[in-house]
Amino acid sequence: MKSEREIYLDNSATTQVDPRVKKAMDKYLIKEYGNPGSFNTVGLRAKNALESARHKIAEMLNAHKREIVFTGGGTESINLAIKGVARCNKSKGKHIIISKTEHHAVTETCNYLERYEEFEITRLNVDKYGRVLPETLEKAIRKDTILVSIMYANNEIGTINGIKSLVKVAHKHGVLFHTDACQAAGFLDINVKNLGVDLMTLNSSKIYGPKGVGLLYIKRATPIHPIIHGGGQEWKMRSGTENVSGIVGFAKALEICQEEQEQETKRLTELRDYLIRELLKIPKTVLNGHPTERLPNNINISFIDIEGEAILLYMNDQGICASSGSACTSTTLDPSHVITALGVPYEVAHGSVRFSLGRFTTKEGLDKLISILPGIVQRLRKISPINIDMKEIEAKINR
Repeated sequence: MKSEREIYLDNSATTQVDPRVKKAMDKYLIKEYGNPGSFNTVGLRAKNALESARHKIAEMLNAHKREIVFTGGGTESINLAIKGVARCNKSKGKHIIISKTEHHAVTETCNYLERYEEFEITRLNVDKYGRVLPETLEKAIRKDTILVSIMYANNEIGTINGIKSLVKVAHKHGVLFHTDACQAAGFLDINVKNLGVDLMTLNSSKIYGPKGVGLLYIKRATPIHPIIHGGGQEWKMRSGTENVSGIVGFAKALEICQEEQEQETKRLTELRDYLIRELLKIPKTVLNGHPTERLPNNINISFIDIEGEAILLYMNDQGICASSGSACTSTTLDPSHVITALGVPYEVAHGSVRFSLGRFTTKEGLDKLISILPGIVQRLRKISPINIDMKEIEAKINR
């Protein structure tokens, strides 16, 4: 449980499990503990719960239940999508396209394929807001391209990509398309028929469900090989005993997100825009990502002349939890690869802080942040050896 003094603004890293989700899970943690692969009464009850959750999620995605493969999380789903398609289709070509702003689950998977399995990876440039443009993708596709993987909405800067347009470009050339939609669920359209994607990754822990559960949507007839072998669970695509309680919780979490999407998007957008306005009143600040085509819960601000990590430490002492980018890279002091891909100066990238709002964020909490943060910034700038002319920064950003 969070202490009363903590204000949690790191919901892009993970979310608190919604009490309604926990309630749905409880039965399958203790009472209905069977293995869904066992042919007995206890196992069959677990199997029924598993398939009920699969059916609910398939309906919400406008997919067939056999197109839903449950995994151990978003990273595993991404690995299955990229490695599975790559290895199954390598006789057709060994060229894969991603963007320079993808999550590390995508970039590191592709780095592995490039280093050890002789695939060639093209990493697309993005515009100054972090968007992949259709014309950029069009130019990169080759005869040996077998897969494009572009994220739906960015986990660090919140920028939303036009997935429908990008899918059309890929399909025009007969290329499969995967999207990492982990941050998009709950805010954006995840109807796979509308999007047109061949593969899509979702993660329970980003939508107030339990950690350790994810899924990969795989459109029927998509050529793909499994990467985990064993008992042949999940249509032989992901072996291993299914996490029944986690999957039940995942289905409930997604159901709540879908039901409350309109009102929660409106509420968070208002809070987001309020916080952006107030933070940009602090001298020498820059908003990263698109000003409007961004997730309703994402604010990424660079504070010039100071390190983002220093701000985080001072805020943390005051009970305010945020981040400087992806939680997967919190142990490195290197500037975010997402921010640098925007073409901004090094000084901007190093001073970036991400505030990601959530279901339990209140205006009172944001007001506390607004009252504390200017003083933290002022204190850090007094001891900083750096003092960059803001006109110089603006010229570099807008060139």
